[in-house]
Amino acid sequence: MAGKVILVGAGPGGRDLLTLRGAEVLQSAEAVVYDRLVSPDILELIPQTAERVNVGKENNHHPVPQDQINEILVRLAQEGKQTVRLKGGDCYLFGRGGEECEYLLEHGISFEVVPGVTSALAVPAYAGIPVTHRDYCSSVHIVTAHARADKPLDIHFDALVQTGGTLVFLMGLSALSEVMQGLLSAGMSPDMPAAVISNGARGNQKKVVATISMLYDAVRAAGLKSPALIIVGRVCELHSALDWFTPLPLHGKTIAVTRPKERIGTLSKKLRALGANVIECPCIETQEIEDTALLKYELTDHWDWVVLTSPAGVSAMVHALQRAGYDLRVLYGMQFAVIGPGTAQALAAYGIEADLIPAVYDGAHLGQALVDTLDPKERVLILRSAQGGSELTAKLREAEITFADVATYETVYRTNQDDLLRTELANGTLDVVTFTSASTVRGFVEAVGDLDSQAFTALCIGRQTAAQAQSYGMQVRIAKTATIDSMIACLLEE
Repeated sequence: MAGKVILVGAGPGGRDLLTLRGAEVLQSAEAVVYDRLVSPDILELIPQTAERVNVGKENNHHPVPQDQINEILVRLAQEGKQTVRLKGGDCYLFGRGGEECEYLLEHGISFEVVPGVTSALAVPAYAGIPVTHRDYCSSVHIVTAHARADKPLDIHFDALVQTGGTLVFLMGLSALSEVMQGLLSAGMSPDMPAAVISNGARGNQKKVVATISMLYDAVRAAGLKSPALIIVGRVCELHSALDWFTPLPLHGKTIAVTRPKERIGTLSKKLRALGANVIECPCIETQEIEDTALLKYELTDHWDWVVLTSPAGVSAMVHALQRAGYDLRVLYGMQFAVIGPGTAQALAAYGIEADLIPAVYDGAHLGQALVDTLDPKERVLILRSAQGGSELTAKLREAEITFADVATYETVYRTNQDDLLRTELANGTLDVVTFTSASTVRGFVEAVGDLDSQAFTALCIGRQTAAQAQSYGMQVRIAKTATIDSMIACLLEE
């Protein structure tokens, strides 16, 4: 039975501008065929089991021709796979989505189209430019400034000038001079305001505003690069007064987030809300240990305290109990100690309030808090990563407290963004890398290989993490408390 092809517009930037329907479809895909301009954090939504096909077209360089893309879509559908064709912006606005759907129709393949937020509207909005405004214009016209190979631009400049509306040119940076000259030759005033926006709707967005007679020289002087969009019209006069995006405190900073995939969203979302260009590059993942014989053995004894050192450890504990044939009732009467508020919150989701949280959120202080709180006869069950450090257990051992240290999950190094990270480092465009554990530091180093440790700032959640980063020669900043909000506050202090 043939599968279905769903065309999804990915929007102009990160996943915050991907539609809910687009995200839903992407997360259930069995195969994804995607373009160059789809952001890495959207690609992170693709299931690991899905087949990925990068057809990465860019200006004057099409590694996979359109005819071949059409054939790939048909082949995947004929293999019975739920296939997503993922495109930047909107599928039907200069995205050749119509051509692809015609080809699917010819070959008897069912399809669906999920519209996307087009850069023609989103990018001006992020630059403080409303494409329509009652006091300035009554129409907007969207034009491609990308010509077919070896052919001139097919733009009727006279007609565009006569409209008196806002003009938005997509894919036009290489033809900027020709477009401006075309408008001038058609009679547009040389003083008409215009703008070029590069990397629009992203944290590394850049904008140049000038008259059409001066725009080309201004853009060259600023060094703007593709992807870029051109806007022409009086509405460009509003770019400064209505600019809400570039004044955000972290705008212009590129920040890599290395947390595990299942916990990366909170930090990334907060950074984007402050204007940062966020690269999601999970450098570790947790794998639960399915052999829970040791845990089942230990649970036959009574423990006074259960100790958890991460949110991942909480879910691993619950699943390990289930695999061992128990549920949370087996822990009745035990008290819970956690390493910090994040772990406490994860535990509370299961209806259990933490009884002990140390003042400083690390293993050494958790161990000392237990020593200071426990009766010497009380016994402690530690459920944590197989790679857990020795600071916690050393404190308990020194105090001669009876404990069992049971691994419920292990941490492995993993990232799909190693090429992107190396590119950002090579270009000197990576400002900050956030680390929330020593293992994320090690995972990052493994991903990038040889690194210029002075090319970025390592923002670390605590002292143990910072010590690991310093061992690689990184420039380190440490959050005042081991929380996500404290890390962000540290960034805002600059």
